[in-house]
Amino acid sequence: MFSAFDDVTIWQLALVAGVALFASIVGGVAGYGTGALMPLILVPIVGPLAVVPIIATSGLMTNTSRVFAFLRYVDWRRVVIACAGAIPPSIVTAYGYTFLTGRGALLVIGSMLMLTVPLRYLLRRSAVVLGDRGLFVGSMTYGTAVGGTVGAGVILLSVLMATGLEGAAVIATDAVISIVIGLVRLAVFGSAGALTPQVIAFALLIGIVAFPGAFLARAFVNRLPIRVHTKILDAVVLLGGLFMVIEAFRR
Repeated sequence: MFSAFDDVTIWQLALVAGVALFASIVGGVAGYGTGALMPLILVPIVGPLAVVPIIATSGLMTNTSRVFAFLRYVDWRRVVIACAGAIPPSIVTAYGYTFLTGRGALLVIGSMLMLTVPLRYLLRRSAVVLGDRGLFVGSMTYGTAVGGTVGAGVILLSVLMATGLEGAAVIATDAVISIVIGLVRLAVFGSAGALTPQVIAFALLIGIVAFPGAFLARAFVNRLPIRVHTKILDAVVLLGGLFMVIEAFRR
């Protein structure tokens, strides 16, 4: 199903591991970046179709490390509300992803990456305050986006912040919700035959290497200004998404 795995070299594996560690630290500090950075390195190596299953699988490990690092900050009530809203639509869109061609996957992933940057700024500037009902509806939007693509975590982060969460509480609560949705996505991908041994092996590599990133991020989260690295990350994500969309139309 994913023939690109046959040509992977040890140097490409090392590159994936290095980016995974960096993305894990960035994601642990900002809550944004892991799902946006990894497709930029994975698509040229394993092809677009394998990217979402790999990130969904490895995300279980990276988010588990964040939960351990920030466990005391988790807002469990908001976890329950968000999961209730996000699970049904994520099942539908994850199943839809399994029918995409390589070109379709590139378009979906590239377009979503490009949208995450203006969407994050729009949601931040809107200054909307959400109650439990707003959290439920916003989580439905997140579930729709996250099921079959990457980078949708920015929606969940913005929704959680609009409910009044901030700092480590956002990262911790987001991580628990992401684990639940990740398990749902894996169940869908597994039933569709998208979880091959190669996908699982790549996901384990990323997850194992990235696991310490959350604990390194915890050391920085209250000290490191993230404005500069966020702007650099935005530029990388926009360009990477654009290249994927261009490549889709060249196929």
